[in-house]
Amino acid sequence: HWALLSVSLLNCLLSTACSVGLALAVALTVHSRGTHLVRGCNSSALPLDARTAIATNDCPFNTTRIYDTALALWIPSLLLAAAEAVLSGRSCLVALVFQGIGPCAHSYGKEQV
Repeated sequence: HWALLSVSLLNCLLSTACSVGLALAVALTVHSRGTHLVRGCNSSALPLDARTAIATNDCPFNTTRIYDTALALWIPSLLLAAAEAVLSGRSCLVALVFQGIGPCAHSYGKEQV
């Protein structure tokens, strides 16, 4: 029971941190309209909006689709990390109930479990 509690609590904290980091990355990317994604490209040919950027010789990657691709990968990852945090939190509550601590611990006895 203690192993379940410690692993679920650790996973809940890590998943929450991942969710916060991904939410921050999505918010910064949308706010800057993708200019931070192509900041490493030192070219005056790059426009202010990364969605209309063209691939140049100064950039080691094709900049035309990086904005859409980043958001298409980050948003589902954000949703999955948030779902994982919720499920880990529920596992942590179950482990607390098994230990006799928590909101439902008094209604469940160790004999019933």
